[in-house]
Amino acid sequence: MRKSAKGRNNFIMAGYKMGRTTEDIKREMTAILREMKDPRVRDSMISVVRVEVTNDLSYCSVYVSSMYGMEKSKEAVKALKNAAGFVRKELGSRLRLRHTPAPLFYATDSIEYSAGINKILNELDIPEEEEEEENEEDI
Repeated sequence: MRKSAKGRNNFIMAGYKMGRTTEDIKREMTAILREMKDPRVRDSMISVVRVEVTNDLSYCSVYVSSMYGMEKSKEAVKALKNAAGFVRKELGSRLRLRHTPAPLFYATDSIEYSAGINKILNELDIPEEEEEEENEEDI
């Protein structure tokens, strides 16, 4: 019974550490991308949407999105793939991990998609009667 409880605690701690490491990589990756001088990255206003790290920390998938749409995201990903060695070196020096994961960059249109949803929600015509009735009930 003791062995299984101990193993379970190690699993929970490993999951916690992996989640923390993933968030650290995302934070530092965002900072590195802001400091890059390549105009395809700098002028695209890209954002790191999500980071996924393999269990052995050999690779990390970095999903980036641009405010200007999918085409700009794809251009930025091409630039980031060319600069993957530089990004990995910077990531390693900032995080001090035993093994720095190799970044794999992917373009996504999540910012554009969420902006479209926001636009649709703002265009909804909500009658004002409901709001007035709620205010009268509160008094």
